[in-house]
Amino acid sequence: MARVRRVLFWLCSILLSFPVLIPAAVVTLDSIEIFTTHEWLLMKPTVYFRCSGENRTVLPDVKEKHVVYTFKGVESWQPLTELPDIKCKRCGFYEKDAISDDTFDEWEFCASDFSMPDGKYTHFKDKELNATFICPECSPHANVTVGTSRSKEDSSGMHWAVIAAIIAVASSVSIAVMVATYKYWQKRKRQHEQARFLKLFEETDDIEDELGIGPLSHVI
Repeated sequence: MARVRRVLFWLCSILLSFPVLIPAAVVTLDSIEIFTTHEWLLMKPTVYFRCSGENRTVLPDVKEKHVVYTFKGVESWQPLTELPDIKCKRCGFYEKDAISDDTFDEWEFCASDFSMPDGKYTHFKDKELNATFICPECSPHANVTVGTSRSKEDSSGMHWAVIAAIIAVASSVSIAVMVATYKYWQKRKRQHEQARFLKLFEETDDIEDELGIGPLSHVI
């Protein structure tokens, strides 16, 4: 039984080690216009987007101020980031600098910002920039249509995952019980054979004593 408990503990540890998956929605940049640059020597700026804890995404085309740059969402540097359903990210637009990077703006970026039916959200910072993002899965309309089917798929997938986990645990426990039972049976069989062997010697000694041919009779 100790072996069975160890197997159960090992299986539970494996199941608990799997990370919890939080659904996230993809965000792309639709357009951006910068109103200023922070370079002193009239050099072309290097503008990038970054969320806390993530890699920076450089916008290679954004070089001039007061120019509206539009994108298709399929550029090599897209998407910008992914937003979870229940938590915001600290994100911003920055300008690379040799000494210390400059900030156009930095804010709490949330999926709830995309309140328009077209899945767009515009972030404006006075004298700095105006940027529009697209996240169809973030908008409430998308959550009603796409979210329903996604929840059904997730629940179905979770249902089968739970069934598979239960089957795996049950199979492992059954195998462990069978192995333990077989080893116990082997142990009992060896003990029974040893007992029969000892009993056979005892019977032989009794017969020798009755016939007078035991070790004592030879001495006499």
